[in-house]
Amino acid sequence: MIPPRNLIKSGVNVAIILKADQRSGRLTYGVVRDILTSSPVHPHGIKVRLTSGDVGRVQEIVD
Repeated sequence: MIPPRNLIKSGVNVAIILKADQRSGRLTYGVVRDILTSSPVHPHGIKVRLTSGDVGRVQEIVD
């Protein structure tokens, strides 16, 4: 299940899917720096920027 925006905070470890990886489904892991989607939910995931600078949609929150 794709997590809603209220569960995603700056500093949280997440797995995102980059735009370039949407076809392959390859996940990128990192720490959230900024939340870019303003709506509370999005069918493809909330868009975030990681501390590495990568931008993608959150697929899961990693413990």
